Amino acid sequence: MICIIEDDNSIRELMRYTLVRAGYEVADFPDGESFFASFRPEGVQLVLLDIMLPGEDGLSVLQRLRGDPRSEALPVILVTARGTEYDKVKGLDQGADDYLAKPFGMLELLARVRAMLRRSGRSVKTDSLCRGGVVLDPHKHQVTVNGEPVHLTGKEFDLLALLLRRDGAAVSREEILEQVWQVRSGLELETRTVDVHIRTLRQKLGEAGAMIETVRGIGYRLGDGQ
Repeated sequence: MICIIEDDNSIRELMRYTLVRAGYEVADFPDGESFFASFRPEGVQLVLLDIMLPGEDGLSVLQRLRGDPRSEALPVILVTARGTEYDKVKGLDQGADDYLAKPFGMLELLARVRAMLRRSGRSVKTDSLCRGGVVLDPHKHQVTVNGEPVHLTGKEFDLLALLLRRDGAAVSREEILEQVWQVRSGLELETRTVDVHIRTLRQKLGEAGAMIETVRGIGYRLGDGQ
């Protein structure tokens, strides 16, 4: 899990949205007080910490993390509007692992996060399938859309997994029947079963369901949802 501590709601939501779309589990907090009220170091991979926070500022939060044996080695990236060399050096001297000055792009944020997780050895290798805010974890048999859980039937789950694995390539109705239902026949009744499940899957995925595109005369594929 990646924790974001940022008091600016719009920035915090954008950071959360970007990381969730990239397949990360995220928890976000507007201040240090709410963060420590629910903080459990187990499972946390990284903290993105703003310096300018209401109440307890980010450097104080950093000191508390470094003073706790459970989180003293937890990677922390400072995220702040302060861009002076003094503030950067002060944060790094107090134990921050990296520094990201506002304004920054979301691609830069992802690059810094990935690099930090690689260096720290905390990057969790997973077989999760991700696209457009949809994350499917085949081991936990869970699906989330923008971080929110979605409850699918077994066939809906397998159907979504097949489309995600094809990564935009068209999948015929016949192949879907073979892979998901283990049925080889191309009877109209059976291909209609695929269409019904696709329709239900689109509904359950909400706005993300628009990614499932109909390929005329063939079957379905995953697009960009636009």
